Amino acid sequence: MDRDANPYRPGAGTQPPELVGRDELIDEFGAEMRMVMKCRPVKSFMPVGLRGVGKTVLVNRFIEIAGYEGARTAYWEASEEGKFSHLLAARLRAVLLELRSGSVKSAVTKALRALRSFVVVHLPDGHAITLGVEPAVGIGDSGILAEDVTDLLVASGEAAAARDSAILLAVDEAQYLSRDELGSLIGAVHRTNQLDLPVMVVATGLPQLQGLAGEARSYAERLFSFPNVDVLTEADARLALESPASQLNVEFDVEGIDYIMEMSRGYPYFLQEWGRHSWNAAPNGSSRITFEDVKAAEIAVIDTLDRDFFRVRFDRLTPKERQYMRAMAELGFGPHRSTDIAEVLGVAAQSVGPRRSDLIKKGMIYAPLRGETAFTVPMFDDFLKRNFEPDW
Repeated sequence: MDRDANPYRPGAGTQPPELVGRDELIDEFGAEMRMVMKCRPVKSFMPVGLRGVGKTVLVNRFIEIAGYEGARTAYWEASEEGKFSHLLAARLRAVLLELRSGSVKSAVTKALRALRSFVVVHLPDGHAITLGVEPAVGIGDSGILAEDVTDLLVASGEAAAARDSAILLAVDEAQYLSRDELGSLIGAVHRTNQLDLPVMVVATGLPQLQGLAGEARSYAERLFSFPNVDVLTEADARLALESPASQLNVEFDVEGIDYIMEMSRGYPYFLQEWGRHSWNAAPNGSSRITFEDVKAAEIAVIDTLDRDFFRVRFDRLTPKERQYMRAMAELGFGPHRSTDIAEVLGVAAQSVGPRRSDLIKKGMIYAPLRGETAFTVPMFDDFLKRNFEPDW
């Protein structure tokens, strides 16, 4: 098959050729965004799910819809290194300067002055951020993050309303926000809703994000929807594979599709890797991808996933953390009781508690229920058993 024509697009947040299985959630977001444009409060969104299910693809689609509806959008990816205040300020700066274009509105200037106050107080290099206005006194300058983020989003919402627009803040990997940062964002959304201001937040993250939000602010579940972004149904998974090929007059054999369904388990990212390598394995000039082509691609698929999806995460771990993960793999994907993992390691459960906590902070595992542990990366147990022998 012509590699240059390969329609499959595995990647981190890369838009797939066929975005399937998310129509209901996309339609819901579109309806809510139109309400926000009318300054009518709605719930913001916190989509949660494992790695590789398409959360970033989904938030990119939300950003596209918001822009189409006339909203201004600000996106950033949270990280373990922090920089929440810096990234919030930088993204809002771009939004507010865009709102200021044309005839200047006093509300936009007020928001820029609030932002100036915020960066001077909260960022070590804040004076280097050019805004062209003087700081506002008493707005965004208390030094208390929760208070100042609220001041900033309120002023920004007022600026957007003055322009008959809205603001969508989109934060990916939000589980890396500190409790104070996440609570500040939730509290600010609470206040903008109370004032009927056109502000919405979409914060995507791993499954633990919902619990973290509840811990940060007890009322989070009244302000946010927490849709679970899961594996695709079998029908949608088949469509994600078959449709891009059929548009190029190429068909999969039923046996080949069945095998990919079994091996990918419906995870969108894995489907794209299987599609890409199966296409490349088929002979040039062929109009079919056979079961033999799919099987021929299997080694390349596994090698690519091991190198680009699994290994990069595993390499971030300490030897003790790797040992804990390998013990989890011995029990399967999970969830597993913490006591069972400790038993595999041959140690007391309380002795591995710090390792478990660090792995949760790194986004490698999460706790579906109290005392339970599961991988955040699909099929990570298979990767570990494939590549590493037990060392306890």
